Amino acid sequence: MIAIRRILISQLLCFFTWQLSAQSLQTDLLIIGGGASGTTAGIQAARMGVKVTILEETAWLGGMLTAAGVSAIDGNHALPSGLWGEFREKLHQHYGGPRAVATGWVSNTLFEPTVGNRILQTLAAREKQLQILFNTSWTSIQKVNGRWQVNFIRNKRRGTIEAPLIIDATELGDIMAATRTGYRTGMDSRLETGEAVAPLKANDYIQVLTYVATLKDYGAGADKTIARPAGYDPALFRCCCANDDPYSGNGGSKMNCDHMMQYGKLPNHKYMINWPGCGNDYPLNVIEMTRDARAKALQQAKMHTLRYVYYLQTELGYKHLGLADDEYPTADKLPMIPYYREARRLKGVATLSFNHLAHPFDQPEAYYRTGIAVGDYPIDHHQEKDPAVPKIDFSKAKVPSYNIPLGSLIPDTTDGLIVAEKSISVTNIVNGATRLQPVVLQVGQAAGALAAISLQQKIQPRQVAVRQVQQALLKAGVYLMPYIDVPKEHPHFDAIQRIGATGILRGIGIPYTWANQTWFYPQRPISEYEFIQGLLSYYPAARKLAPTGQDLTPAFLVKALQAAGATVTNDQLATAWQQLQFSNDLRNDLPLNREMAAVLTDHFLHPFDIPVSFTGAIQP
Repeated sequence: MIAIRRILISQLLCFFTWQLSAQSLQTDLLIIGGGASGTTAGIQAARMGVKVTILEETAWLGGMLTAAGVSAIDGNHALPSGLWGEFREKLHQHYGGPRAVATGWVSNTLFEPTVGNRILQTLAAREKQLQILFNTSWTSIQKVNGRWQVNFIRNKRRGTIEAPLIIDATELGDIMAATRTGYRTGMDSRLETGEAVAPLKANDYIQVLTYVATLKDYGAGADKTIARPAGYDPALFRCCCANDDPYSGNGGSKMNCDHMMQYGKLPNHKYMINWPGCGNDYPLNVIEMTRDARAKALQQAKMHTLRYVYYLQTELGYKHLGLADDEYPTADKLPMIPYYREARRLKGVATLSFNHLAHPFDQPEAYYRTGIAVGDYPIDHHQEKDPAVPKIDFSKAKVPSYNIPLGSLIPDTTDGLIVAEKSISVTNIVNGATRLQPVVLQVGQAAGALAAISLQQKIQPRQVAVRQVQQALLKAGVYLMPYIDVPKEHPHFDAIQRIGATGILRGIGIPYTWANQTWFYPQRPISEYEFIQGLLSYYPAARKLAPTGQDLTPAFLVKALQAAGATVTNDQLATAWQQLQFSNDLRNDLPLNREMAAVLTDHFLHPFDIPVSFTGAIQP
């Protein structure tokens, strides 16, 4: 109840502030869109001392996670980075621990959309520098005297807000289009991106969207069957139970239908209906439509979902499952917005491709050095069955866990703009992985940190130092590198993240089912040769040493650090050893492991402090 009161008080204060204003507002950072990334961007920037305003069209925060009803988290279960980790911890506290939210087999974390919205609003309400204008639709945007001027409608009243910096956190990248910022849509040509898994020719096709439904179990004997929807054809859904998993080859049975329904089972006897195989996925591209045209077109997606719900109730016998009456503040009991899997994609100062994910250390760009968010979900595209649509060979589109470069959030031309949500600068193929909500939450947090530093230093986002943003994110518990075996509770998490982001010591990535991995192997011994090879990219003077394949020892480490320019002695190493609280007793011949080598290198050389460009190039 206390949390609910805080949210209500916060909303009332915003309302009264709005009523007393002259309908013309000023803010330091304006975020358009209070979805997953817009919310975390606002919280992070406010925590860094910036005055932030979010314009959100609905009465909720969270976008795809909440207002669209996609309340099952895909990916990053072992990488609870930053505000994504905070959000999940609040869910655990609300429901009673991790097992209490592992209610369906699609995800380890499932929750009621209302609960997700309430948690995000509570987190946002704690930030005194953050103001949120709900039920607010922007209508136009222009730049006046170097500042953005955005016109909007709130509660049928017109207003204007000005800011020097905007984050586009809309679901489809609408601010990019309105500001004539360069972007792409559809599938890229492999000739342009160099991705062997992309089609030969570019096209305008985007992934299908889904109008999710949240059903509630009203108990045995209840009949919550909806009215037969117009255009209902049961043949469209006959194969929905053909496979437990639409991508597997299992046969179908009534037991598989029961198992299918458990896919998105939520706490408190509710069900997320978001099913790809002969379910409620719907092929519709509304990206370039006007707001009114979108609303009209989306009615067909809604109808498709209602037809599927009717099929579940009548053909499969789940008549006791009805549209939840305690979730969405809508007349039809459906979510406020659809589940968009794809949007406009920014033309940024860095563009992340499949090759960067699959082989990050073998590319001309060292984007891994500039990481600001991590993901482990595989490349997953929901495609319609139209034979004219080029199919992706997912057997060849396997990648390890990965990170996203800071430059993917920054336009290559437009000043005063940062892009978040699904609209960052990645290829169409990569969007199949980066669209997942834990990644989007992190992208928003990074956008907020970038915005705060840009405003505080009075420079453009593309002039901000990469390492400064990364350091702010590390302070907030964000993973720069997706190391599954070095959790953020690890005493040397920050140091290992920093060294990983230099590439001096590299992790090993593995494509693995639905949760890809990257291992740092902190306890694995490291050889003299491996250590020197890593140092050379930053410290060419280390070339004068003659490393062997023997284990790295403190004695050789001191020589290597000295060759790299550190003024370190054996006594100083001994002092640092105690300060850093390694468990082993220090001996000159002690075989050092990767954790020790990383932490001592970070302590004495500070290579993370050496600037890098948005491509990851080391800057002298």
